[in-house]
Amino acid sequence: MTGDYLTNQLLVAMPALGDPNFAHTVTLVCEHNKGGALGIVINRPMDMAVSEVFQQLDLATQDLKLGKQPVLRGGPVAPERGFVLHPPAADGAPGYDATLEVSPNLHVTTSRDVLAAIARGEGPSQALVALGYAGWGAGQLEEEIRSNAWLNVPMDTSILFETPYNERWRAAVKLLGIDSERLSSQAGHA
Repeated sequence: MTGDYLTNQLLVAMPALGDPNFAHTVTLVCEHNKGGALGIVINRPMDMAVSEVFQQLDLATQDLKLGKQPVLRGGPVAPERGFVLHPPAADGAPGYDATLEVSPNLHVTTSRDVLAAIARGEGPSQALVALGYAGWGAGQLEEEIRSNAWLNVPMDTSILFETPYNERWRAAVKLLGIDSERLSSQAGHA
């Protein structure tokens, strides 16, 4: 975390968060600064496989396992825009266009070149593809946290790349040392 900002943190939706776009979600904060925040929801698979994205972009692939991986619904903003979450390119390997460093261990890329590399079998060792993102204006995310909409926890790549989608919310809550069954929908302020 940089200063008071939440870049590279997971936002865990509290039980009372009723917005259907975010109820029971885990969102990776890719960028957060005084101007606002951008995040990708990491536990909402769509009824669309990565193979369909490759087809739409006219990219041939032989990796059937990757092709079956679902595309994530990254958030309600710009649902036609694609994001690829991945570790950085290996030392000596070329980077990708339009890449944001979320942390030294995690990048998000919005350019086609990362998908082309993945389709050829030359891309990052792990990757998640999402359509759309979550966005907050200046101070909006901070206000939502104060209103008990979100808990935040440092990013753990095992949740992103190893935990099944339907278990990510509970796993993120567990990182806080909290039993998810004990979370209350009531907020308290002293």
